[in-house]
Amino acid sequence: MKDLQLRALRLFETVATTGSFSRAAELLDMSQPAVSMQVRQLEGDLGVALFERLPRPRLTDAGHELLQHARLMLAQARAAQEAMQAHRDEARGPRGLLHFGVVSTAHYFAPRLLREFIGLHPEVRPKLTVARRAEVLEMLQEHRLDLAIMGYPPSEGDLEATSFARHPHCIVAAADHPLAGRAGLRWSDLRDEHFIFREPGSATRQFLEHLLQSQSIQVRAGLELAGNETIKQAVMCGLGISFLSAHTFQVELEAGRLAVLDVEGLPKHIDWCFVQRRDTVLGGVGAAFREFVFERGAAVAACRVR
Repeated sequence: MKDLQLRALRLFETVATTGSFSRAAELLDMSQPAVSMQVRQLEGDLGVALFERLPRPRLTDAGHELLQHARLMLAQARAAQEAMQAHRDEARGPRGLLHFGVVSTAHYFAPRLLREFIGLHPEVRPKLTVARRAEVLEMLQEHRLDLAIMGYPPSEGDLEATSFARHPHCIVAAADHPLAGRAGLRWSDLRDEHFIFREPGSATRQFLEHLLQSQSIQVRAGLELAGNETIKQAVMCGLGISFLSAHTFQVELEAGRLAVLDVEGLPKHIDWCFVQRRDTVLGGVGAAFREFVFERGAAVAACRVR
């Protein structure tokens, strides 16, 4: 079996990720026959079939296993190149692609993080992916992201999480709600209110359910909606109250369209975490962004709760 070449792995990874020889050819600026030929050559060198030739190429078991190794090797090769480039261009600062992912709630402050970081390092090319927590974790583990920002440290052993900012959560209501403006509300005062819940699997919903359990209280479940924006609209329309990250309602709070209820023990905080893979040493752009997040992240992510 011949030695694996990074170029062949990059081509294979592109086909596997896109699920299309023609799309991979476009991205790699090659002809489709050339891509197909090189995949067949790689399969011949390895002595295994990597794809089933159906209407669209589908990975075999061997292909799935090679894809995991290929993404790891390509990520490490890119990190090594960035580290060496950082040594060559130390006076100019980091350069190259920064691809990081955030959960949906973090996108309310992630663009400000990018703006400040790019202001310091204008030769960095940012790529921001916003997705559900499970999707961000999957992309990070598969080396499709360099790093991620999310709440709640992940339990996966191959990921390392370090907190850098506090993440407040509050119960909100329409500005004209009868409980708005009342001081010292108890959880029992909310027992008869219609609660608008996030969808199952949401970290915000899990946080609320944990709080309700700790207070030994059951509330009236009204609507179940997906996404912070939809929930805010429902709250402002008077359809119920909800438990939201303070990052999500800064504009509405300032405009006087939402009110934060003064409930005992609230706001509750979790941490914003910077998450990276344990098997990859951040260098160059990634290392610079990590340092920046720990220096400036808490200030950028600060938000009002009243």
